[in-house]
Order: sequence, then structure tokens, then C-alpha cells
Amino acid sequence: MKISQLAKSTGVSARSIRHYEKKKLLTSTRLDNDYREFDESAVERVKTIQLYLGLGLTTEDIEQVLNCGDEYPDYKMDEYCDEMLEVYEQKLSEINKQMLSLVVVQQRIEQQIRQMKQRRVLQGSDR
Repeated sequence: MKISQLAKSTGVSARSIRHYEKKKLLTSTRLDNDYREFDESAVERVKTIQLYLGLGLTTEDIEQVLNCGDEYPDYKMDEYCDEMLEVYEQKLSEINKQMLSLVVVQQRIEQQIRQMKQRRVLQGSDR
């Protein structure tokens, strides 16, 4: 199938598909007219890439995960690939750090709001 057909089948832009190919997440063959030709398995591959991007993985992380799946096609990736487990654990660690940082920011903002409200109350009693 051509890139436009793949884009339509997956809901992903042709530009994104070209990017995935450039990042070696997706492969195609070239026709005589230099058009890209993707096989039917590309539809599932693009959907898988989208899933992992939605989980916050980088294209480099996704490449690791997909390569693992390519090496062990008879196994479910979640059950077999050590690389995938490492990627998930690393991503979870990053998310936990971000959440802790956000909690600190949230507490600072809440404190600032309390102080501002308290000043307003005090200023109102001076009138």
C-alpha cells in the first residue's frame, strides 16, 4: 500500500509515517517511480508505534521494543523482552520524578494563594 493509504488506514499523517521510517521504526520498499510501498503489517506496526508514543516512550525506546519483538516473534513482547521491561521501568521512574516535582510546585502555589488571601483579609480589617 502507498503512504497515503497507510495514513488513511491508521489515522496517522504521512509526515509522521515518513518520520517513523527515518527513525527505523517502519520499513518500506521503493517502487520504480520511487514511491514507498508498505505491506499490510505496517498498519499494525504504526498502531503499535502510536500506542508507545502515547505511553510517553521516545522513538529510541520504541525502536528497542520493536526490535525485541522482531527478534522473538513467537512470544508476546510483554512476557519476554527484558529490554521492554527496562524501558517501562525507566519511564515509570521518570514519571514518578515528574509527579514529585509537580507536587512541590503545587504546594508552593497553594501556599502563595493562602498568603495572598490572608493579606487581603488583613487589609480588609484595616479599613
